[in-house]
Amino acid sequence: MAKKEKKVEAIALDEQLTKSEAFIEKNLKTILIIIAAVIVVVAGVFIYRNHIANVELEAQNAIAKSQQAFAQEQYEQALNGDGANVKGFLKIMDEYSGTKTANLAKLYAAICYANTDKTAEAIKMFEDFDAQDDQMVSPAALAALGNCYVKNGDSQKGAETLVKAAQKADNDAISPLALRQAGEIYESLNQTDKALELYQQIKDKYYRSPLAGDIDKYIERVSK
Repeated sequence: MAKKEKKVEAIALDEQLTKSEAFIEKNLKTILIIIAAVIVVVAGVFIYRNHIANVELEAQNAIAKSQQAFAQEQYEQALNGDGANVKGFLKIMDEYSGTKTANLAKLYAAICYANTDKTAEAIKMFEDFDAQDDQMVSPAALAALGNCYVKNGDSQKGAETLVKAAQKADNDAISPLALRQAGEIYESLNQTDKALELYQQIKDKYYRSPLAGDIDKYIERVSK
């Protein structure tokens, strides 16, 4: 009887791992969409201050064509340019190094790499990106980095990074998603105590989020 129960538990764990992997893939895309959606709105935070230096203005003009290619999901062209009108984010990073626009180009480049399954390159760009003090773009970039760590085989680091993203965001949009995903990863690592802590945090702190609607079943699952 005990052997049968162990076999059932092993099958259940395999199923959970499969679900977790699917969840990671699904939510990496969601995080990337969040970044892409808000980056245009808040890009000014990284570019504008009271006075824009000439080099900053030049960089801003240069990045526009690459942003257009990015918006059309032409990621290779957005990254490397077309040899004519589009410089590409990589070249902008090099030519305008030290500017806020070059920093923004790193984030765009990271998303391009992530969307083309070049995970190692995406990780480097996300790590090099100089995060700002905001509650949307920077936390979403950190969450995407966490997903890339997981995809690259480092689930522990990925989960820890997702928790950091949730803490940095501290809002109902990003935090519950990052916390739930981190919880699922911890479950796959058999660290159910950490998973429970994160699920409970969603229930207590982010109860207004739609993701909190079914969080009780996650809590029940890891409380057994």
